[in-house]
Amino acid sequence: MLLKYLYITFFLFFSLSLLEKFTAGTPAAEQPVAEKMVLIPGGTYLMGSSNDEGRSDEYPTHKVKIKDFWMDETEVTNAQFKKFVEATGYVTTAEQKPDWDELKKQLPPNTPKPPENVLVPSSLVFQPGHHQSPHEWWKWTKGASWKHPQGEGSSIEGKDNYPVVHISWYDANAYAKWAGKRLPTEAEWEWAARAGLIDKPYTWGSEPADEAHPVANIWQGHFPDSNSHADHFERAAPVKSFHPNRYGLYDMAGNVWEWCSDWYDAGYYKKVSENINVDPKGPDESYDPEEPTIPKKVIRGGSFLCHDSYCTGYRVSARMKASPDTGLEHTGFRCVKDK
Repeated sequence: MLLKYLYITFFLFFSLSLLEKFTAGTPAAEQPVAEKMVLIPGGTYLMGSSNDEGRSDEYPTHKVKIKDFWMDETEVTNAQFKKFVEATGYVTTAEQKPDWDELKKQLPPNTPKPPENVLVPSSLVFQPGHHQSPHEWWKWTKGASWKHPQGEGSSIEGKDNYPVVHISWYDANAYAKWAGKRLPTEAEWEWAARAGLIDKPYTWGSEPADEAHPVANIWQGHFPDSNSHADHFERAAPVKSFHPNRYGLYDMAGNVWEWCSDWYDAGYYKKVSENINVDPKGPDESYDPEEPTIPKKVIRGGSFLCHDSYCTGYRVSARMKASPDTGLEHTGFRCVKDK
C-alpha cells in the first residue's frame, strides 16, 4: 500500500511532481565559484527538429537570434556544489521532509495522506530490471540526495568531478545566483549544443551513437534490464569523460539532464514560429497537456538512461520537462553568464 501512495504522487518519467516548492537556503554571501567557462558566440539559427525524429513539441522550427554569452564547460560537479552548501548552509529539496499540505494541492481531491514514515526526505533512484512501465523504473528511496545518489549507505566520496544530481530547479537556480550566474534559456542551451553545426541532430554531427566508439554517456544494450557498459559507465560519468563539442562544451549529450530557466509549454514553438525571436526567455507560464495542473520547467540534453529504443533525449532539439521541485538521480545542471 505504501507504493500505491508513492506512485500516486511520484509518477511519470522525467516529469515528476515531488515535494514542496522549497526556496530555503538563502545565500550567506555572494561568492562566485571559479571554474572554466566558454564564450559562446552569438548567431541566428533554426530552433527545433528538422527531421521526423522529433517529438510533437519540437515543431515547427523557428528562427532564433542569440547574443554572445558564457557557459560552464561542464555540468556543475559535486565539488562545486559542496562549496556552495558549505558557504550558505543550503538544504536541497531532496533533503527536506515533504509538506503534505502543499503536496496534496497537486493530487486528485480526497487523496489519502501517506503514512508519516513515507513522508521523509527522499528522492527517486533508477532501478534496472525487466520493467515495462516507466514508473517501475524508479524507486522512491529514503535518504537519496546529492550526497547519497543511491540512497542511505551510498556516497559521493571520491566523486568530486561527477555531476551533482538529485537537484531540483530551485536548487540549481539558488546555486546559479550564488555563483553570480544564471540558468541558460532553452534557446541558449540548444544553440550551444549545436556548436555552429547546421541542421545536425547531435552535438557531434550526424552520425548516430555507436557502441563501438562511444561519444556520450548513454545506455548501451537492452533497456532497462541490460547495460553493456560499452562506454565504461553504468550510471553517471565524471565530467570530461568524452570529447567536447566544437565550442569546447562537455556532456551536452547524455550523462545527466540539465535544467533551463524556461517554463515548459508544449505548444510554445507554434506560438512564436512567425517571428524572429531575439534572445527568447520562453513562455510566461507553463502548460503540459499531460499534466495541466502541474507547472513544469524545461530540461535538456538527455542522460545516462537514454536509449534509442524509447528515448533519444540526447538530440540537440530534444525537449523534456519536469516540475521545478523534482530531483532525480539523472538530473543536474550547468550555468551561463552574460558577456
